[in-house]
Amino acid sequence: MALGSAAGTAVEYYDFTVYGLLSVSLSTHFFHSDDPLAALLSTFAIFGVAFVLRPIGGMVFGHLGDTLGRRRVLTATILLMTGSTAVIGVLPTYPEIGLAAPILLLLARVAQGLSAGGETSGAGVYAAESAPAKRRAFYASGISGGALFGALIASVLIVGLSSVLPAAEMNTWGWRIPFLISLPIGLIGFWIRRRLEESPQFTGLAEQGSVANAPLLTAVREHRRTILVATCLTLFPMAGYYLIYIYMPTYLTKVAGFDARVGFWSSTVALLAACVATPMFATLSDRTGRKPMLIVSGIAMCALIIPALMVMNSHTVGLAILSHVVIAVPHAAAQSVLLVTIAEQFPTVVRSSGLSLGYNVAAAVAGGSAPFAATWLVAHTGNTMSPAWFVIIMAVLTLAAAVSLRETTGRQLQEA
Repeated sequence: MALGSAAGTAVEYYDFTVYGLLSVSLSTHFFHSDDPLAALLSTFAIFGVAFVLRPIGGMVFGHLGDTLGRRRVLTATILLMTGSTAVIGVLPTYPEIGLAAPILLLLARVAQGLSAGGETSGAGVYAAESAPAKRRAFYASGISGGALFGALIASVLIVGLSSVLPAAEMNTWGWRIPFLISLPIGLIGFWIRRRLEESPQFTGLAEQGSVANAPLLTAVREHRRTILVATCLTLFPMAGYYLIYIYMPTYLTKVAGFDARVGFWSSTVALLAACVATPMFATLSDRTGRKPMLIVSGIAMCALIIPALMVMNSHTVGLAILSHVVIAVPHAAAQSVLLVTIAEQFPTVVRSSGLSLGYNVAAAVAGGSAPFAATWLVAHTGNTMSPAWFVIIMAVLTLAAAVSLRETTGRQLQEA
């Protein structure tokens, strides 16, 4: 169960991480290169387009999850994500076909965004419904862990390629390899998910004939406050992920002045630390509660991120990497309990629709905009600390939502 749930999420985050980490290379291949900053911003803008589409994908796949079942959605999203990512690896570039190149890149990102809208949220619902009540956070943390593991694989692969290939070859054709590798990884995940059983909560709902005809409308009409809380809870984990792991290599290279390989290595080490910390925090949450974990992690991030960025600008490689790890740990704490916390707030009949909508609206607001906003803030304010404020604002909103939560640790999931 845990492996099947995590498989597709690992593919999703592998795919998104590859795009983010290779954004500098993509900007030179898919946009006019006279203005490198404009090209990089355009690349991050297309990165963000996928997030704008995520709420639509979330509504579609959330509806399907609440009407047709959780398992069917999980098999569909992994195929769409894998195919759209592999396509990027074979796209012709701007010098070859001109304006059609960024348009094709945009279309591939649209497909990624739609599939991502149903992937992580759908996997979170499935894991929460299939886990024992007293270990629900631990089981569901496989989704967060799978996401971090997928990103780690992407980072390790890119570090390896950049170490083996000369810079010219990496920039000419080597950047395509990580996108193409998505195909076999995704097919393995699809094979695993085809063998999953449907979640017991949905099976029981279907046997009773209680499946909603319009679960999304029911969720919006009867659970508006819960959807808003879910959105706010997701803002900090989403913004933190895409700033800490996706944007930070660019920050270390373009702002702090390190070699690109240092940025990749730093992100890899931070991801490894987060992978180790995630199940530990989830296990602690099963004992102490969701609220304390979310509140402490948010406060820790607000306190640590500005000093961490200051140290990163000290031009010392070891300290820069250590600072990267320092801000990755509180983010891992929040992400470890995010999906299970939201799933526990909704009844089974609308759980997939409600979680998908709240989670993916936050992804559109805070996730896709994070690399673009950070790049824009540094370029237009000249303040190298400015990206921290984006994360702090999101963390404060998540803290407010966490304080308002009712504690659900160890309780049976709502049935109706």
